[in-house]
Amino acid sequence: MEKEIHEDCGVALIRLLKPLEYYQRKYGTWMFGLSKLYLMMEKQHNRGQEGAGMACVKLEGKPGKEYMFRERAEGSNAITEIFGNANKEFSMLPPEKLNDVEYAKENLPFAGELYMGHLRYSTTGKRGIQYVHPFLRRNNWKAKNLCFCGNFNMTNVDEVFDMLTSQGQSPRIYSDTYILLELMGHRLDREVERNFVEAKSKGLENRDITKYIDTHVKIENVLRTTMSHFDGGYVITGMTGSGEMFAMRDPWNIRPAFYYKNDEFVVLASERPVLQTTFDLEYDDISELKAGQALIIDSCGQVALKQIIEQKGDSACSFERIYFSRGSDSDIYKERKKLGEQLTEPILKATGYDIDHTVFGYIPNTAEVAYYGMLDGFKHYLNAQKIKAIENLGHIPTHEELVRILSDYVRSEKVAWKDIKLRTFISEGSSRKDLASHVYDITYGSLTPGVDNLVIIDDSIVRGTTLKESILRILDRLHPKKIIVVSSAPQIRYPDYYGIDMPRLEEFCVFRAAIQLLTDRNMQSVIDDTYRQCKAEILKPKEEMQNAVKKIYSFFTVEEINRKIVEMLRPKGVTTPIEIVFQSISGLHKAIPNHKGDWYFTGDFPTPGGTRSCNIAYINFIEKVYRNKQIF
Repeated sequence: MEKEIHEDCGVALIRLLKPLEYYQRKYGTWMFGLSKLYLMMEKQHNRGQEGAGMACVKLEGKPGKEYMFRERAEGSNAITEIFGNANKEFSMLPPEKLNDVEYAKENLPFAGELYMGHLRYSTTGKRGIQYVHPFLRRNNWKAKNLCFCGNFNMTNVDEVFDMLTSQGQSPRIYSDTYILLELMGHRLDREVERNFVEAKSKGLENRDITKYIDTHVKIENVLRTTMSHFDGGYVITGMTGSGEMFAMRDPWNIRPAFYYKNDEFVVLASERPVLQTTFDLEYDDISELKAGQALIIDSCGQVALKQIIEQKGDSACSFERIYFSRGSDSDIYKERKKLGEQLTEPILKATGYDIDHTVFGYIPNTAEVAYYGMLDGFKHYLNAQKIKAIENLGHIPTHEELVRILSDYVRSEKVAWKDIKLRTFISEGSSRKDLASHVYDITYGSLTPGVDNLVIIDDSIVRGTTLKESILRILDRLHPKKIIVVSSAPQIRYPDYYGIDMPRLEEFCVFRAAIQLLTDRNMQSVIDDTYRQCKAEILKPKEEMQNAVKKIYSFFTVEEINRKIVEMLRPKGVTTPIEIVFQSISGLHKAIPNHKGDWYFTGDFPTPGGTRSCNIAYINFIEKVYRNKQIF
């Protein structure tokens, strides 16, 4: 449901493999890399609107001159702000100075060869510029300077924090980002020192030692000794002051990254279409980073793929495909259409197979592709019905018979509109809810009151807040015979801990419905037993933990939970019959066969940290919400 969950973060990298003079001659500007970074970030704006940051490393910078630059900003206009700040010095220069590559290399910020950008959406609730990526760790030795960012969430920060403090370190902030920065920085220091010893053993002195270090740092050593400690979903990207650049994907294959390289540049982004559009590439030109693999470009521009950690699973996130990623990706477009198409039979059942009196629509904007797939499914169904009707005539049909049979069609309308982006600046409860109820509007007269069913599809139903406060009430103004709300995703039953902002069980309407059903049927003992089991599970070695929360759902069918959701979300005064249809788990896997990460729907977390976090979420729910009766 649009605006109900926060998107993943997005990353973008570009490493220029030629001198800046090359791009000035061929493309008319040495700012080729900076311009392409801007495009890659804008085309991933959907992935993060709380903040943005970018960084640049200038190769061969002289002592006393800055060679590592960073800009960060908060807010939905952060991309414009950071690039505006970067261009301030450029805008004041006369054209001859701006086009003087030697002058730019010597004097201008962001006139470099390595660029990295990040779009942020917080999954921890922590706000402020200090949490906006990229992060920097400074040092007088170029090779010890580290700048990194990522699309990630680590589930075992406590373990890594304890490991660091037991070694005598004292991280300034308790968060996965800062702890990762400190651990990786510590390992980078060790790698530099290893090369220092090696250089000394070769008889090198002074600046020759520095040159040796700058050209012999092996980032794969840093990554192997850092990332093996973390549990979570991630794409980590970074660069050093000496010119090393890297991007690594988690060994469970959870978070995505795509890259392309030629003899001019190497680029990486969180989504394939970003690279296709920005660099005018074909689908097959682009490769996907594999589980546990790192793309590494050394300070000399040599590109290598290194297997840092052996693959531990194949849990590429299915929610990336359903909701977050750009629908312009050819595979994602087909998958989303398939999700809609294969809901034909359950929707038919919900309408009583009365297609003549059913109008189809969608909730803007991300459900549009699934809507087209749903229409395709019903077109196929109607065509089959028409063929059968003609065959059953037993004679050559007359013109009038053909007209009657062929006149049946799928009735699709632009029923719902995302009216305007209303800002709920009023904090008082009833006024705020009244504003929220006007976020959507309808097309009056788009169906026959009391006669037509209304089928409205969305990509997912998470909290159900928008349904209750806005959508159901506004759709009821059309006075349909029945409202059927369709979700192209299955029931979301479990939180996410790998980079999407869905951390609390009580936020899910499906979970609340299951708890309410247990309460209605005097089965509170199940709620209490599950709490005790979760407490017992988190005491086990993490590899042995089971997801005890699954028990909550085991007593009910999907249909029973659906009916309870309708009961709980029905706005006061709305009497129109309402039914909810969810995608099935098997339907999800059929539509998206290559992205097996389905823990939101099944509770089968790919890492021990995810399972542990889910058990803890239930414990927190009981202790902080249920016992205080805040859910009812």
